[in-house]
Amino acid sequence: MEDSQIVDLYWRREEAAISATARKYGTFCHRISRNILSAEEDAEECVNDTYIHAWNSIPPQRPNRLGAYLGRVVRNLSINLWHKNHAQKRYSGIEALLSEIEECIPSRQTVEHKVEEIELTGFLNAWLASLPRDDRILFLRRYWYGEALNTLEQELGVSHGKLAKRMYRLRAELREALEKEGYSL
Repeated sequence: MEDSQIVDLYWRREEAAISATARKYGTFCHRISRNILSAEEDAEECVNDTYIHAWNSIPPQRPNRLGAYLGRVVRNLSINLWHKNHAQKRYSGIEALLSEIEECIPSRQTVEHKVEEIELTGFLNAWLASLPRDDRILFLRRYWYGEALNTLEQELGVSHGKLAKRMYRLRAELREALEKEGYSL
């Protein structure tokens, strides 16, 4: 079923929208959540919460790309659950991802935080658009969807060292571009 047909089901408030969403995007959403949480039960909870969120937000929203919309929702729900579950604990899964990318993201502790956040989002989107397609996809799969390096290594058929070097180069390019634009890191 096409995304527009699924969104139309939501707009008509037909429960078939949820089952159609689960059939088309269930595995995709589950993979994103599991990459962040590393726990099947928690991932399943976030995926189900994603369906509820979609039901409650469509309408009034009408996403053009349902997969991207659901991916953002499940990612945010998963990160929120991770923070809730690990408020007092250290956890290597998401900690490793965040530690890799944190040196490229400016501090948010300024009065103009919201304006800077909007500007930074625009800058990051433009930077990603400037990358070759393969690098853009790789960067998003690692840092947005939280896919493990060993999974990416297997799919790309490259060694750990080669992929680590490529990821380092992308982070260095991002850091350089941010500094060039005046973002303090």
